[in-house]
Amino acid sequence: MVRLTRAQQQERTRAAVLAAAREEFAERGYTDAKIDRIAERAELTRGAVYSNFPGKRALYLAVLVDSIEHAGMAEASPPDLAEATGAFARIWLERLPLTGDTPAGGRLQLRSPAGLFDDEPGRTALAQVTRLEALLLALALESCAPHRTRLVRLAELALTLLNGAVHLADTAPGFGDPFDVVRACRHLAGLDLADTWDPPHLPYVTPARRVRDDWEPLAELTDQITGRRVGFDADGVIAVLGTGRLEAAEEAVRAARPGDQVTVAVVTGDPDEVGRLVRLRIGDLAGCLRGVFAPEAWPDLRLVLDDRAAVASAVGIPDPDDATEAAVRIQGGRIFSRACGRGAAHAVAASGGSTTTRSGGAG
Repeated sequence: MVRLTRAQQQERTRAAVLAAAREEFAERGYTDAKIDRIAERAELTRGAVYSNFPGKRALYLAVLVDSIEHAGMAEASPPDLAEATGAFARIWLERLPLTGDTPAGGRLQLRSPAGLFDDEPGRTALAQVTRLEALLLALALESCAPHRTRLVRLAELALTLLNGAVHLADTAPGFGDPFDVVRACRHLAGLDLADTWDPPHLPYVTPARRVRDDWEPLAELTDQITGRRVGFDADGVIAVLGTGRLEAAEEAVRAARPGDQVTVAVVTGDPDEVGRLVRLRIGDLAGCLRGVFAPEAWPDLRLVLDDRAAVASAVGIPDPDDATEAAVRIQGGRIFSRACGRGAAHAVAASGGSTTTRSGGAG
């Protein structure tokens, strides 16, 4: 008999719970599902379920995250903005339920967190992660625009239409034609939305503080956009953002200098639920982006989920929460500048670096 290690046994138990939970949620829906029945399906105790997931909502989100199916890797990006917007919509709408799906099974297929979060932290995180989704889609679309104009408003409009289609697929099955939605998204690309980047608070942000602090490169984490493992030993900007401040990611991206490597580390005080919500939404969107855009058109941004606050601690934030916003610039193996509080990501990205430090001289 092959003896399993403790880690292997835990992984097997977790997999059994997820499989049983998916069956329970597909048959009965989130509201009527019971942890006791999930434990019985998995041939485990109720305690074994709770040792892996703190509650039903966390388990449901884990099932949704586990069900994400990424599209194949695109070999070439669409030739123009309209084609790119339509292609993204087409892949996004592949999640719509099929005719024979049960209502509960259809909701799993939609991977929608609608109705799960009625508390303020959850609603705030959902609003902020949607802003982040729009930024990531916009950065990819901007690679197809002739003048590299800002396209966040176009991305927001497309996501509004697509999420509306998902909502109607749940509440009014059979309503509307997905192909019409795809065509509508293509036409959105032709609208003049007068999109500009001029937040009124940025001119008043306190400049980043120049420092010469030690920097210890961290263990690799998974970049949620590319799906690859990435390290933290290269020069660039690292922004640590709580789930209530994800919109500040654009402040770092727009202020960054050419060639800057920008990394956003997402932190939360609730990794089991809010953290899984972010993982679900960003993982789902990134999978769609990878199916539409070639790697050279992917957002020039690294996004990692700092569930254990390792990045936050290295940056100097020992107890991050959902309102955290802090940033540092790494250069020559040291922390070259830092900022904390509202506008920190912009302040550090705009601070630039020192050419003398890059060449090994004094900063």
